[in-house]
Amino acid sequence: MRAIVVGGGVAGPVTAMALQKAGIDVTVHEAHPAPAGDVGAWLGVQVNGLDALRAVDADRPVRDAGFPTPLIEFRSGTGRVLGTLPTGTGGPGGISLRRSDLYRVLHAEAARRGVDVRFGSRLAAVASTPGGVRATFADGTSESADLLVGADGVRSTVRTLLDPAAAPPRFVPVLNTAGYAEHTPADGQVGRLTMVFGRRSFFGWLPAPDGRTWWFANPPAAREPAPDAVAARSDADWRALLHNLHASDRSPAPALVDATPHPLRGWTTYDVPAVRRWHDGRTVLVGDAAHATSPAAGQGSSLAMEDAVVLARCLRDLPRPEALAAYERARRRRTERVVAEGFRTSSAKAPPAVGRVVRDLVVPLVLRRRDPQAWVRDHHLEWDDPVRAATA
Repeated sequence: MRAIVVGGGVAGPVTAMALQKAGIDVTVHEAHPAPAGDVGAWLGVQVNGLDALRAVDADRPVRDAGFPTPLIEFRSGTGRVLGTLPTGTGGPGGISLRRSDLYRVLHAEAARRGVDVRFGSRLAAVASTPGGVRATFADGTSESADLLVGADGVRSTVRTLLDPAAAPPRFVPVLNTAGYAEHTPADGQVGRLTMVFGRRSFFGWLPAPDGRTWWFANPPAAREPAPDAVAARSDADWRALLHNLHASDRSPAPALVDATPHPLRGWTTYDVPAVRRWHDGRTVLVGDAAHATSPAAGQGSSLAMEDAVVLARCLRDLPRPEALAAYERARRRRTERVVAEGFRTSSAKAPPAVGRVVRDLVVPLVLRRRDPQAWVRDHHLEWDDPVRAATA
């Protein structure tokens, strides 16, 4: 079998490696000229994502590029500790790393295994053939395969070609900015991610092993901004906004913003609550193309890694049409639930005053009684387990 993977972010190279391990010849086409490097953008790969990478022997390079983040601490805007949440159960937790480093190591590992990745190759059209699909690219070239995998993100071209009437991505009602401060708060601990429910905005900070503190902020947004309005905001505007939003909080947010040497930039985020059509027997979606989730869920990359392994195992063990149906059955319910919870979390980051009081009373009770993320995190994939269509 031969496959074309469209998209070279996180889902693309992991899917390619998983398909290759299943005995499928694969080529990755990425629209951009090279992996993106984003100043200020960092993320977490959770234990379920690392478990998926382990299934295809690709977890070590990712672990080596980041650092362990075993604990999340939640605080109110008054400085009160609301509770803690481990990122692992009975073992190592998740890791944190720069998005650009994650792209870099995944592409390097795919290349080491002989995966053909073609940059600057933008998909223009897909047509069915008697044996599979033919993909045509913007430069006029085309390629035929048995299967095309859409790993091309929240604004997926493949999703639109599969279903021209597909609902557009949904705006997540917070804005985003982030940075690397050359300062560590006095009570900071390397690897402890502190989430602050501020009075007017949400802020997170994470001391890194190199002495810097990685941070992010989620200013509220009641409505979707005009296109490019957030990206057009200047560094000075972002700094003034964050100072204003966090001035009354007992939090290191203003000091961390002041200690950040690089220019701040912002971006909007979108999720994809439900996709009507995941596949058509020849084309299939993975990662954000199928189920983009708010960053508040902390699961975007990890879910994509899970998708890659499940899809490859299904194609290894079942005929293609049955394999794609089994893959969707195995993934749809879990991913849609994560997307829904991520949107609720984002929406709760800046509630009105009464909502803040209720939240600050409820969060400690919930964290003391149970781990609300255990069902997401404790998800194990075993590469050698056979897949049967009836039970997928």
